[in-house]
Amino acid sequence: MDDQQKEIKRVGIVAKPHKEGVKAMVKDLFDWLSSQGVEAMLNPKTAQLFGASAAQTADEELPGQVDMIIVLGGDGTLLSVARLIKEEKIPLLGVNLGGLGFLTEVSLSELYPTLKRIFKNDYSLDPRITLSSTLYREGKRIVRHTVLNDVVINKSALARIIDLEVLVDRQFVALFKADGLIISTPTGSTAYNLAAGGPIIFPNMNALVLTPICPHSLSNRAIVIPDNAEVEIILKTQNEDVFLTLDGQVGLALQPEDRVVIKRGKNKIYLIQSPQKNYFAVLRDKLLWGKR
Repeated sequence: MDDQQKEIKRVGIVAKPHKEGVKAMVKDLFDWLSSQGVEAMLNPKTAQLFGASAAQTADEELPGQVDMIIVLGGDGTLLSVARLIKEEKIPLLGVNLGGLGFLTEVSLSELYPTLKRIFKNDYSLDPRITLSSTLYREGKRIVRHTVLNDVVINKSALARIIDLEVLVDRQFVALFKADGLIISTPTGSTAYNLAAGGPIIFPNMNALVLTPICPHSLSNRAIVIPDNAEVEIILKTQNEDVFLTLDGQVGLALQPEDRVVIKRGKNKIYLIQSPQKNYFAVLRDKLLWGKR
């Protein structure tokens, strides 16, 4: 444990509500934490699952009231929790309840042994950068969001190829003609970026990836840039349905000449590393490397 980590006295629990068997998992976890002298706080949807008089708080207030958050679900559930964290340094423990899960790397069978180590301050944090994405329309800021994985601009199913003017640190890069563009953190490099043919970036590298989606020109490839660079994307296409998607969970319709400015976020997300696995073990497991 580093000097900045603090003793865990109060734990938040956020569970994927529709996962089979999750109600029993939450109850068992709540009871076990109580037996360890650790207070548990639930977000409203998880509290409904629990069906008891457990302490609960609003989603956006949870990070400020706990020392750690346990996420029972998949990467999507963890991403939704990560977007709630602002300035706090709140460790997240992702517990994979099935599916691919690059971020939720601890299995249910590993949960309690891992928690015992955490409560003895025997754990490591894996800091991950975030991206701040701001949408401007006619010179006015419309909305700003922070994401852990990626910012994506893409067309709807029936739209034609779109034109995206891309600048990095105000230097013109290209006018991409493609189905869209992915701007990914190293954490998000194993998500949509990977499916679109982009590279896997080691999580603690100071880099971002710009990956065109099905580009019109085969010479348009993914570009790796420093994570302190500012990326600006201007939609040049008229009369097409184009969307800005944040971490695959928040979607906004774009208009011609809209500007999306993306830069490294001010805050980081701190994932608790599984003591049983390293990053390459996760890749081997999830991507079936070396298996027939």
